[in-house]
Amino acid sequence: MKLSVLAAGAWGTALAIAFSERHRVVLWTQETEVAADLMAGRENRRYLPGHRVPEGVEIATDFDQAVAGAELLVIAAPFAGLRPLLKKLRALSTVTPVLWVCKGFEAGSGLLAHQVAAQELPADAVYGVLSGPSFAEEVAAGRPTAVSLAANNPDFARRMTHELHGTHLRIYANDDLVGVEVGGAVKNVLAIATGVCDGLGLGLNSRAALLTRGLAEIARLGEALGARRDTFMGLSGLGDLILTCTGDLSRNRRVGLALAEGKTLEQAVAALGHVAEGVHTAREVERLAAQLGVDMPICAAVSALLAGRLTAHQAVEQLMARDPKQESA
Repeated sequence: MKLSVLAAGAWGTALAIAFSERHRVVLWTQETEVAADLMAGRENRRYLPGHRVPEGVEIATDFDQAVAGAELLVIAAPFAGLRPLLKKLRALSTVTPVLWVCKGFEAGSGLLAHQVAAQELPADAVYGVLSGPSFAEEVAAGRPTAVSLAANNPDFARRMTHELHGTHLRIYANDDLVGVEVGGAVKNVLAIATGVCDGLGLGLNSRAALLTRGLAEIARLGEALGARRDTFMGLSGLGDLILTCTGDLSRNRRVGLALAEGKTLEQAVAALGHVAEGVHTAREVERLAAQLGVDMPICAAVSALLAGRLTAHQAVEQLMARDPKQESA
């Protein structure tokens, strides 16, 4: 199968490496320096240093050329780049199925990715999400990884599960598109909270409590949006939450660690050199939860911290000062 990966950040480059094992891959980027680096040295030193991109992966800077003839398009841009890329695809009148790997809610609208796609693509378009516990560095290195693939067409999801399944990348089909996207989005906010917890030295008990109650918040919001509760016990829920909240490669966790050290949000983000989706997602989650009447105290505290309404210590104090209540999901 010929597939095109749109955007050559860390995740896009890692997927191009993984998929090239079985497929003809085109990796598109609009960043000329990144493209030149990939063509000259077969390495993305800007976003994924230390991992060689196979010679068989074609590097493209012309969007129309990258899309032409592809049987599958994989959008690997940050969430903010999703709608612009979908608009470009609509302008080309392409009917090629689309998958995306970004996680979050659209800033301003609060829409999930599939809702953005429904607005931008034709009514009969086939699209979905690839999401789960996966660091780009480990996927590029060929370390065993398992993720979920959910789509608006169950047959397409099952077919792509078999097509994209590789030696080191195991893919499971899932028919809960909303649940997979909600799990991937909200866990980034909770990873910031866990980074704060670890940065303040609050201990493993506190981290376990955050993970457990954080999962309950994900499930509550997901169900309010129409997701199935059991989805959050899988790869795109519990699995992604554990990885992002505890793994040292997690960008969102690193933001929380930096905030706990007293750094400003601007300093924390600048030090990453990459996008931390949880920073933008927190505000949308807080707003959406308020609209739906969903209790999400941890996410609300993170949003307040990022907005400068609370310090890291105050956020913890606010959570601990909540009235006792019956434990429930």
